[in-house]
Amino acid sequence: MSGPATDPRAQAAAPPKRRGTEAALLGFAVLITVVAQCIVDLTITGSLRPEMAAFSAWITALWVVAHFVVRRWAPYADPLLLPCVALLVGLGLTVIHRLDLAAEQLDSTITREDAPVQLVWATLGVALFVAFLVVVRDHRTLSRYAYTLALVGMALLALPALLPSSISEVNGAKIWIRVAGFSIQPGEFAKICLVVFFAAYLVDKRDVLALASRRVMGLELPRGRDLGPVLLAWVLSILVLVFERDLGSSLLLFGIFVVMLYIATERSSWLLIGVGLFAGGALIAYQIFGHVQQRVDTWLDPFAYRDGAGYQLVQSLFGLGTGGLFGAGLGGGRPDQVPVAKSDFIASAIGEELGLFGLVAVIIVYLVLVERGLRTSLIVRDAFGKLLAAGLAFAVAWQVFVVLGGVTGLLPLTGLTTPFLAYGGSSLVANFVLVALLVRISDAARRPATPHAAPQRLGDAPTEVVTQ
Repeated sequence: MSGPATDPRAQAAAPPKRRGTEAALLGFAVLITVVAQCIVDLTITGSLRPEMAAFSAWITALWVVAHFVVRRWAPYADPLLLPCVALLVGLGLTVIHRLDLAAEQLDSTITREDAPVQLVWATLGVALFVAFLVVVRDHRTLSRYAYTLALVGMALLALPALLPSSISEVNGAKIWIRVAGFSIQPGEFAKICLVVFFAAYLVDKRDVLALASRRVMGLELPRGRDLGPVLLAWVLSILVLVFERDLGSSLLLFGIFVVMLYIATERSSWLLIGVGLFAGGALIAYQIFGHVQQRVDTWLDPFAYRDGAGYQLVQSLFGLGTGGLFGAGLGGGRPDQVPVAKSDFIASAIGEELGLFGLVAVIIVYLVLVERGLRTSLIVRDAFGKLLAAGLAFAVAWQVFVVLGGVTGLLPLTGLTTPFLAYGGSSLVANFVLVALLVRISDAARRPATPHAAPQRLGDAPTEVVTQ
């Protein structure tokens, strides 16, 4: 019999001794961010910009506040979650600043610097992160609002499709709301709302969904009437693909639901049914919609379209090839040759200037973040928390895989952004809320269980006189 020192549940219930670990890792992330910014300035301009001191103080204050809030309102939370986010955000700010300097050197018509704007968005994201931890003390309360969140999520998804193209369409996809110079991508927040709904719904219905009616080729297939949730999710993803021309969100949402369904029921048949449905829907979309066909054709042979639709991907591949193993160094490459490098293709910029080793290091940071989310799913005590943590962790992993697959030519381009790295306020703020959820669930998972009162023995019970 293993003692309490080797029992994972006993380790999870140990008193929090992680304050120093999280603080040290956050300090390391801030140090890397500041040093990387200095390297970019010195390489490109030959001197440090005057705003460097203010930037260093600002980014340090952000993570100090976030750290103290986590230690105060989620003291048992995993100490690796916040530092991983801090490192990714800092690296993203560095690459965006580097691309800003490249645009200035080329006398670009784009005069706005995006790095300060991204820092403001990061500040708003940290503010929402803090507010969520302070207000939501128990993740299980979210399950009470599951259907409300589902309606909110579907409304956020549908809203851009209902608006005129002049305020909702960018690069052929109707996924934005742009008013008076301000833009927001509501699908990023819809993703979180729908993951919460999926978790609550699957916990409630998993016994029914796990039933099998027949066995075919070694697979236990579900009953026909239980296919409704999958078909509904499939129809929703196809509608997003059709009306918003957004392959990325369609693939992301359907993938998250199918994987969460598999986790809830442990039936591999759901995975095969989900893959088959999406493959069929994608084939139909390829035959009917020209923009889907163009993306697939460009993916299959980008060099045949290098002067048109394939130019972005071709430049990305050239940049990754130029970077090689160790990269050209921060400020030493030409990542600005890739259109929209700050958002869609920021991974290409990292691969060119930090090389394969640097890009793999970034992927490892994502893997650590996902692994801690999945570990939280394993040790949390309630079923809703297990599914929610697993769904959130998979959402990050799936999005990173789809984005990197598009940048490297492994998958068709989807238009999704790299979480925490890429420029974009909606994505950054929404992902801070996602991490706040993981931190809250992690705190509940690692918090010592309240000991139940021992059952009273019959002999110890007091004598009672019963009268009739």
